[in-house]
Amino acid sequence: MIEYISFADSKITNEEWDAFVTASDNGTMFHQRLFLSYHPKDKFKDASLVIRKNNKILSLFPAVVVNRDGKKILSSHSGASYGGFVYNSNLNFQEAFELVDILQKHAKELKCDAIQLTLPPIIYLSKYSNYIDFALIKNEFTYLKREVSSVVQLDVAKDELLSTYRSEARTAAKKALKQGVEIVECDQYAEYYEILKKNLKMRHNVNPTHTLDELLKIKKLYPSKVRLWGAFVKGKIIAGVCNFSANDKVVLAFYISHDEDYQEYRAVNLLFYEIMKRSHDEGFKFLDFGIFTVNMEPNWGLGRFKENFGARGIFRDTFYKEI
Repeated sequence: MIEYISFADSKITNEEWDAFVTASDNGTMFHQRLFLSYHPKDKFKDASLVIRKNNKILSLFPAVVVNRDGKKILSSHSGASYGGFVYNSNLNFQEAFELVDILQKHAKELKCDAIQLTLPPIIYLSKYSNYIDFALIKNEFTYLKREVSSVVQLDVAKDELLSTYRSEARTAAKKALKQGVEIVECDQYAEYYEILKKNLKMRHNVNPTHTLDELLKIKKLYPSKVRLWGAFVKGKIIAGVCNFSANDKVVLAFYISHDEDYQEYRAVNLLFYEIMKRSHDEGFKFLDFGIFTVNMEPNWGLGRFKENFGARGIFRDTFYKEI
């Protein structure tokens, strides 16, 4: 028998929730209460679900209720990159349909007008399955958007990683090494963040998703999972990548930036080579560069840049249904 209850009424602690996510098939740090806690408490109205079968947790569903365009939307999750159901590897086809049925009942009980959820790309799963996707489609959910995320497979010998680069990127990485660029894991977030802000403003006329204070808060919450890799020349940081170890399979390159004044050093090429080697050694299967489409509009230059490192595109799907 499958039952569901709101997280607020479930008596499950944040720690118990997060332990289930960590042990799950498809959970990421973005599904954890610890991560979601970095948002101010009054920013979202929590509507998360705990779903049990035979008195054991079958699935968790992190969610909030948001108002947008005059509609009340059950969203999973407006404060995170990914949402959707978190479940164990033994979730079967029928249970996937039952979860989607519960989701719709929950939304109606909350008097929501619509449901929106963004699933983790398939590489975040331990056992690949599209059960949830199929159940959503059969229940008349539609794709609100299908973004393309650039992904590098790390399942090659470490000494062959550089060979997956395009020739110009291989040459650039070797050039950076010859010019004395050093790659170091560091804590120079303030200096890096200034480069990031300048970069995003110049290239895309946007600000980073997180403020520096928010990024430092997430780093404090996840000291071993949020890591800054810097490229240095004579002790000065000239490029950086902030990685989130989203789960034990995937490292997400959340912010990539370099100082245009030091472009000739080609530091980003060497940065990613060192990150890929380290991630390979640590047992990660994929490096996720993040999306290069926004609302399904391609950024062709960004896509080509990521393909230089052997990346290929996979879907990051957002489903939507009015109820």
